[in-house]
Amino acid sequence: MSDVTTPAPPPFEAALVRASEELGFPSYYQSCVRPLLRNPEGRWPRCCGGGCEPCAQTLIQVALRTLELMGTPRQAPLPD
Repeated sequence: MSDVTTPAPPPFEAALVRASEELGFPSYYQSCVRPLLRNPEGRWPRCCGGGCEPCAQTLIQVALRTLELMGTPRQAPLPD
């Protein structure tokens, strides 16, 4: 048994996992959402219509749900 404690993950981590599960978003793409969470009011990508995987719109949906779960919803308007 070790006396070393594992540090708690950042607060957004549990919210990101839950949002991903709710939206059926694969966990291996979660690293693509983290930049949006670091700059929640900044410029976010738009869907280019090119069939990218994951689509920017999907990343935005997961990021928005993550922010809601954390109690800090995005305030800036999303791009059209």
